[in-house]
Amino acid sequence: MGIRLIVFGLLLTLLVLNISYNPIVGNVDVKGQLFKRANGYKPWLYKATIDGCRFLKKPYHPLAILVYKIFKSYTNLNHTCPYEGLVLIKDLYLKLENLPHAIPTGEYLLRLDWCINKNIQIRSDVYFAFVEDL
Repeated sequence: MGIRLIVFGLLLTLLVLNISYNPIVGNVDVKGQLFKRANGYKPWLYKATIDGCRFLKKPYHPLAILVYKIFKSYTNLNHTCPYEGLVLIKDLYLKLENLPHAIPTGEYLLRLDWCINKNIQIRSDVYFAFVEDL
């Protein structure tokens, strides 16, 4: 597994992630939760567990659809299970038009636990700040 952040100044950082699986993966769950900072990060609004294989066949959860739209054009996660070999996220950066406009100003944490066969394999924490433009 390889993770790299490429910084292009103050306003643009790209994420490159390479994950290689030797066994065939056919049972993937993603546990997601959104936190808002208020004297530490506290659970806020969303907590869900998504069956990754079912979701890739037919997207069914609104928050997961939003997150997947952010990643979709930067990854090879574009077919249903099973997965084998290289999973790639290349040159990912957040575009403002992909973010929801209905969240209040604040600092947030999006925690994603990637589970294979019901065991957490990867925990990704994405910290971001959102400022309403009034």
